[in-house]
Amino acid sequence: MKELWEFTKLIRSKNAGPFELTFDIMFKDADCFDQVMKSGKLSAEAIAELYKIELGQVQFFAIKQLLTVKISIPRRVFSGDVQDTDVYGGQFHGPLVRMAVESS
Repeated sequence: MKELWEFTKLIRSKNAGPFELTFDIMFKDADCFDQVMKSGKLSAEAIAELYKIELGQVQFFAIKQLLTVKISIPRRVFSGDVQDTDVYGGQFHGPLVRMAVESS
């Protein structure tokens, strides 16, 4: 068992406007991309569960040609709100980094 970061060159989060977050996951190579996608661990369903949101709120795009997965979800608290803990959305990718993935 490996963690997602071991398959990637970059995992990041950032604002996609004040009401949404976007995650970029860029893989080292096609084999890494294929292993993770084949495992089923990185999916819209997994993101909904991990971030405690409804499945219908997850926009999930796996782009094999770019060896990238792009995900957008709504922010619980809009950027700049008094309760906001990360105005730029740059720290929300933390749970993804340690996501367990079965490797072959």
